[in-house]
Formats: sequence, structure tokens, C-alpha cells
Amino acid sequence: MNWEILNDDLPNGMILYKGYDSEIPIRAWTVLIPNSKENQIKILVSNDEDGLDTPENFALKAQATIVLNGGYFSRSSNLVHHIGLLKTDNKLIEPASGSVIRENIRYNVTRGAIGIYNDGKVDIGWASTKNDSIFEWLSPIKNRPGKPGIINYKKAKFWDVAYAMHAGPVLISNSQMNITTEEEVFFNTPVDGVQPRSAIGYNNNGDVIMMVVDGRQVDSRGVYLKELALMMSQFKCHEALNLDGGGSSALFVGGKLVNRPIGLSTQREVMSSVAVITKDQ
Repeated sequence: MNWEILNDDLPNGMILYKGYDSEIPIRAWTVLIPNSKENQIKILVSNDEDGLDTPENFALKAQATIVLNGGYFSRSSNLVHHIGLLKTDNKLIEPASGSVIRENIRYNVTRGAIGIYNDGKVDIGWASTKNDSIFEWLSPIKNRPGKPGIINYKKAKFWDVAYAMHAGPVLISNSQMNITTEEEVFFNTPVDGVQPRSAIGYNNNGDVIMMVVDGRQVDSRGVYLKELALMMSQFKCHEALNLDGGGSSALFVGGKLVNRPIGLSTQREVMSSVAVITKDQ
């Protein structure tokens, strides 16, 4: 993927890149957010009556410079439900989903999540909850199609984060591509195919990388998870996580929607988002 700087005039050293590959074709945007106390990373949750909001409205309400759509959610009977762990400002909104059923088989899961500590440090790992406490693993349960794994809390550590959000699968861990689709039980789902994508990661300096890839368009087909991981590795990610994709994939930067979700200039309402709130240096 060839990347070029689209905007380096953002606050506190943030840089917006645009990438294009005409052969596949793929069109994508990435924001690099320097590790700084002036760049606060937060997970936001909609406080609208229906539990959903657009990335633009998230940005306006939180006075955020950057907003990227967040985790998976479902909507039924006018009720919105976050799929998996969701915690914001030290308040647990939704505990983790302890298991999922795939093809009539129940699998315990420790799905990929992003966590943000009280000091602002970002972490990505495999997480679950127990008695409303969050735990993180260095590796996921060894699930395979047709062969459920066993969850072991003795191998976990208490994850004392102020913000947390499930999505998945993990794309990169320990600076190596490590796409844990099977372990997180995303096999035989749309998550495992070619899709518009959103992802978040961080490098060894603590700089945060947010990426969005357009899809379902003539000039941008979307990407497989492996392609997304390769693109995130171009920004030297130490850890990276796939977020909700499809029509939800939207990146709002400096008052503008930079991409075109599934070819449209409109934004889908989502339940959660990751935001960068800047302070003057």
C-alpha cells in the first residue's frame, strides 16, 4: 500500500495519511496519534435515547478531534445491545460474552479487546469478565472449528482499565501478525471475508494508529483480515485489533468524514466509538 500525507496540520503532531492500491483496488486512510498526554484516547458510548449515534455526533458532543467507529452491536425490538465487553470512564456498560454458539456447538471465548488505563496508556489483548471484573490473557483460548477450547482464569491477569471494548479478532501481537479468527470464533461469519474495515493499534513508542478501509465500491473492494493486518504493520504496530466493519466503518477527522462508508457520504449510527480528545500543549 502506498501512503501519502493528506494532512499534517492537525493538533499535537497528529498526521492523516491516505493510501491507494489501484491493482486490487483498495482505498484507505490512517491517522497516527503521537503518544502524548495532550492526545487523550477514550471509548465513547452513545447517550441518545435509542443508544446509537453517528461518529460526527460523537465528535461534536465530546469535542473530539478524531472519532473512529467502535465495537460490534446488535439491535432488536428497538433495544441496542453491545456484543461483548464495553466499559467507559470506569463504568462497566456491558460485561463480556462468555461463550458463543457456532453450528450448534458452544465455544468459550476470550475475544480481542482494547483497554485504556487511567494514565492514558493503550493496551490490546484477549479479554473476558468474571463477577464484573475484567481479565486479560496473553493468548486466546485454543478454539478450533468443531473443537472448543477451555477457559483458564489462572492464566489471566486482572485488567485494571478505565475504558475497554471488545471487537476482534486481534490482528497483530508482539509486533507479529497474529490473526486469531478461529480462536475468537469468528470463523464462518462475515467478519472473516472481504469487508470495509476499521482497525486500531499502537507501536512501541505508544503512538496510536487508527485506520479505515472503504469497501463494496468499484474503486475499493474492501480487504481480508490478513490484508488489514499487513496494512497496520506498515505503521509498525506492536498490537492491533480489528473493529466493527461494513457500513459502520467511518473515520471522522477535524470536523470531516474522510472516507465514504460503502460508497456513501452518510454515516451509520453506532453504539460505541474510539475518540481522540486533544488538549493544547
